[in-house]
Amino acid sequence: MKPGIQLRQSQQLSLTPQLQQAIRLLQLSQIELQIELRELAEANPLIELDGEAADEDAPTEAPASDDADSPAESPSAEAAQDSEYWDENSPQVMDWAQSSRGFDDDDALDPQDAAPEGLRDHLQWQANLSGFTARESDIAAAIIDALDDDGYLREGLEPVLAALRTFNPAVTREEAEAVRKRIQHFDPVGVASLDLGDCLDAQIEQLAPATEGRELARAIVASELDLLARRDVSKLASRFGAPEDEVIAAITLVRALDPRPGSRFEPLQTEYITPDAYAMKIGGRWRVSLSPDCQPRLAINQHYCGLIARAQRSDATWMRGQLQEARWLMKSLEARADTLLKVATAIVRTQSAFLDYGPEAMKPLVMRELAEELGMHESTISRVTTRKYLHTPRGTFEFKHFFSSSVATEDGGSASATAIQAMIRKLVDEEDAVKPFSDQTLTAELNRRGIQVARRTVAKYREQMRIPSSSERLRAR
Repeated sequence: MKPGIQLRQSQQLSLTPQLQQAIRLLQLSQIELQIELRELAEANPLIELDGEAADEDAPTEAPASDDADSPAESPSAEAAQDSEYWDENSPQVMDWAQSSRGFDDDDALDPQDAAPEGLRDHLQWQANLSGFTARESDIAAAIIDALDDDGYLREGLEPVLAALRTFNPAVTREEAEAVRKRIQHFDPVGVASLDLGDCLDAQIEQLAPATEGRELARAIVASELDLLARRDVSKLASRFGAPEDEVIAAITLVRALDPRPGSRFEPLQTEYITPDAYAMKIGGRWRVSLSPDCQPRLAINQHYCGLIARAQRSDATWMRGQLQEARWLMKSLEARADTLLKVATAIVRTQSAFLDYGPEAMKPLVMRELAEELGMHESTISRVTTRKYLHTPRGTFEFKHFFSSSVATEDGGSASATAIQAMIRKLVDEEDAVKPFSDQTLTAELNRRGIQVARRTVAKYREQMRIPSSSERLRAR
């Protein structure tokens, strides 16, 4: 074989530092962006915050307004507040100005609380200290990973065994069950349970044997959860041949247990939200503007720029690098603002009926559709809709709120899952208090309105909205 030269052409996506920075800035929330910029400015003397940009290559403002009905040139943030769009002294705008302020700069840059320890981290920490063999540790990790936010293993051990299918010898159901039982007695007791009865039994089991009502409580949760939920003391007493005072003690014990042991490990933290964009109807048309905070004012420090020509070679090289990074940052911020505006405008254009009429008018929308419309990748849409908020006359919503799957309608069209949930909520709110709608009745009513939806889907939506079943609603009234 003789050596030779071959010429080949190929295409390859290279994540340059500039592109990496643009992607990172795009996924940050507004608060995180301010913190990030403060840190970058502290590390780079060429960056000035809250100044007037003196570099002709550096953008000073983001496009701040657009028409939700038809593309138009985007005016600046200042222009978005001009009387051409609305009277800045009107009650609506005064209210919006208040809500967009949110907190002052000092508050925005306060150190954030450390992220709370999640349920899975807490359980894995215990598993690491439980004396499991290497094989048992792998089984425990698979079980912990399969838990839902309430701490349940609702789909049983099948997903766990599937995740461990490459083990040799194969993990048996008995092995997995033995590890699951041990995890059930981790803190919080009752996690990794298969259902509510299993969860409550695990908590009762760890009580001292002398605890009043312990054994009767175990018997009740094993077979009579319905009677327990109704607090039917007489039937429970008859069923177990126990005095009513003992049944009452057992019920009291059970009601002191935690039916969702995992939920307390995901504490709700106070989250400060400032809108990234605003939607307002002006002259019968919905218009979108960005918050001025979406494109913080940056400038190039002219003093340091003037020192580059006089600096020694090594210093000059370093300062030119810092200058280039500052310019990249400004362009990345401009791209971020432009992308936010495009996505917010497309959302408002698609969901204008929701803004006009409410949740029942929400249209089906998935990220793929929006990505195709805007010529973007789905991952970009995902980043730009996470922890970004749109302020509307109906309230402030995360961008992701406007996305939902579609359900077929009788005329061949489609309705969004959000709209169907709103219909279910309205039907329940308007139902006869003494004769609440069953899931089947709700399904029939939706079908009558042309929404082809199955009863199990209605039940799923009802549970997602935390609406009790018809029997539970009747008892509550």
